[in-house]
Amino acid sequence: MGCGLSKAHSNPEVLVSHRNARLTVHGRRLIVQRRQGGWKQAHIAAAMGISRKCVKYWLDRYEAEGDAGLETRSSRPHSMPTKTPPEVEEKVLTARAEHRDGPDVLAPKVGVPARTISRILRRHGVPYLRECDPMTGEVIRSSKQTAVRYERDRPGELVHMDVKKLGRIPEGGGWKAFGRGGGNRDRDHRIGYDYIHSLVDDHSRLAYSEVLPDEKGTTCAAFLARAIDYFAAHGITRIERLMTDNAWAYRYSLRDVCAAHQIRQKFIRPHGPWQNGKVERLNRTLATEWAYRQVFTSNDDRTAALAPWLEYYNTERRHSALEGQPPISRLPPT
Repeated sequence: MGCGLSKAHSNPEVLVSHRNARLTVHGRRLIVQRRQGGWKQAHIAAAMGISRKCVKYWLDRYEAEGDAGLETRSSRPHSMPTKTPPEVEEKVLTARAEHRDGPDVLAPKVGVPARTISRILRRHGVPYLRECDPMTGEVIRSSKQTAVRYERDRPGELVHMDVKKLGRIPEGGGWKAFGRGGGNRDRDHRIGYDYIHSLVDDHSRLAYSEVLPDEKGTTCAAFLARAIDYFAAHGITRIERLMTDNAWAYRYSLRDVCAAHQIRQKFIRPHGPWQNGKVERLNRTLATEWAYRQVFTSNDDRTAALAPWLEYYNTERRHSALEGQPPISRLPPT
C-alpha cells in the first residue's frame, strides 16, 4: 500500500491536494492524533492505506512546524532559472495586441520561439485568434466549424474559389482616415463596391486575388482563367477539382473554363460556408492584413497594394497550418 507516490513525484504533498485524495489536511491530522494515541507508525500506515514513508513524512513535518506543517504547499520550485524574463513576456503581449498575429508570425518579429510565445499567451489568458473579432480583437462567439479538419495531399488536387465585397474608398480617404462620421463622404452619391476574387490551393495555401468591378459570370470565368495561369507559373500545372459556393455565376459560368482544363467542379452544401473554409479564411486575412491594416487615401492606392501583399503572403508570410512556413515551401521549384 502506498501514498499515491511515483518515482517522478517523491514529494508526498504533490498528489494529495484534491478532495478525493486519501490524505487531506484532516487525514494528516489523523496521523498525528493516532501517533499521539500510541499507535505504531506501521499500524497507522496499514489502517489508512498509505506507506510508512508517508506517515513518517507528515509526523516529521508536524514535529518541526506544528499544525502549519500539515498544510498543502505549492510544488513549484523555489527558483526557475529558465523562466522567460518579464520584459520579454511584455514584449510578446504588446506585439500580439498590436499585430493580432499568431505565434508563428510573431516569432520573427519579436525574436522569441513560437512555442514560447504560445506558452506566454496561454499563461496570460490571451484568447486564441479564432475567438476574436478580426477588426477589433475583441472576443466574440465562434462560428460553426467543420468537425474534422482536412488537407489534400498534393498541390492542385483541390482549390477553393470565392468573392469578397469591399466598400470603395472615396478620394482623400474614408472613415479609417477621418473617423466615423468624418471625411468627405457624399451620402447622396454612393461610390459602390470592389469585388475581391480569390483562388487558394488546399494543400499549399498558394493564393491569387484580383480586385474586379463585379461578380458576374463572365468576370468570374475570366478571373479563373488568369488564376489557372498564375498557379501554373508557380508550379501547380494541373488543377483537379474546384470548390465554390452555389452562386449562379459559379454554377453555370465556369463550365467552359473547367472543361477546357479538365477541372471537376464541386459545390458546398447550401448554408455551409465553413466547407469552403480555406478561402473564407483567406478573405479574413485579406481584410485584416491588406484592406484594413493601413489607412488608404484612395481606392487606387488600396488596389495597387494587393499585388505586393500577395507576393509577401505566398513567399514570406508564416502559416501556422504549414508549420510556420510560407505557401511557396510546399511547391516545386519553377
